[in-house]
Amino acid sequence: MMNNFTNFMSSGPFVGAGFSLFPLFALGSILFMILFVAIIVLKGYALWTAAQRNEKGWFIALLIINSIGILELVYLYFIVEKGNNKK
Repeated sequence: MMNNFTNFMSSGPFVGAGFSLFPLFALGSILFMILFVAIIVLKGYALWTAAQRNEKGWFIALLIINSIGILELVYLYFIVEKGNNKK
């Protein structure tokens, strides 16, 4: 049984052709880390802005809801900008 698996893994169209999936995994990991850092920075800035504006409802929503940065962008772009234009 193990011999069949070994034969399967060592044969195929990409074996010996110099093809490797490692660069794709490395690129994906780098992009994931960049996205992760950007989301953390965005969430921190949105939370800080909500705290400075004394908006407890938005602060709690931004703290609890994980939306991959979508809610933070909506808050910063639409709510904060609309509030700044009124003043």
